[in-house]
Amino acid sequence: MTRPPLLLLHGALGAADQLQPLAELLAPDFDVRVLEFPGHGRTAAPAGSFSMEGFQDAIADRIRRDGLAPARVFGYSMGGFAACRLALEAPDLFAGLATLGTLFRWDSVVAARESALLDVATIQQKVPRFAARLAERHSALGWETLITRTRELLGRLGQDGGIEPDAIARLPMPLRILVGDRDESVDLLHSRLLALAAPRGALEVIPRAGHPLERVPLGHLARSLRDCFGAASER
Repeated sequence: MTRPPLLLLHGALGAADQLQPLAELLAPDFDVRVLEFPGHGRTAAPAGSFSMEGFQDAIADRIRRDGLAPARVFGYSMGGFAACRLALEAPDLFAGLATLGTLFRWDSVVAARESALLDVATIQQKVPRFAARLAERHSALGWETLITRTRELLGRLGQDGGIEPDAIARLPMPLRILVGDRDESVDLLHSRLLALAAPRGALEVIPRAGHPLERVPLGHLARSLRDCFGAASER
């Protein structure tokens, strides 16, 4: 039986290779595709593409180019936010949507808090191993430029605002919002309100999971995604 396609999206400062372990777990059930956002990893960033709008365009282009519509999409952190914004604008592209560790509520205070974590000098001095991993992973822009442009992107999100329940109420496709029980970066109450507002929404709290993808039990995540997208699949 043909495996239904599933598109995976990484988070801020991430790259396609971080999703490969999850892709391998899901491969028996889905035709897994992984998208790398402009400016991340080894993917170039043409003018205007390193923005939330540019990331949304990248998702839409991949769905259309690969003939995935309506698509099953999983987005981690920033990838989930970009996918949700696109789903609100072009719901016909989606058969189902799941997010993990996504911060949906943005304002100037949240943007300032998140941006404070992205300081090149501090990362170099306090977490040099992390800096080395970023340098190895991100050859398109270089990790220092990636950090700077991500800070700018977060500042724009703080001005634009996030995604509120009244917007999510317009989504017709299944939506599963996953949050780690040890993820201190996500607004759990707001996530719950979004799940309640979505006509086909659900909230799942993953035990013993933090925000970094490396601190999420991938077996649990894979089972949840199979369940989330099973009703829409042809299995």
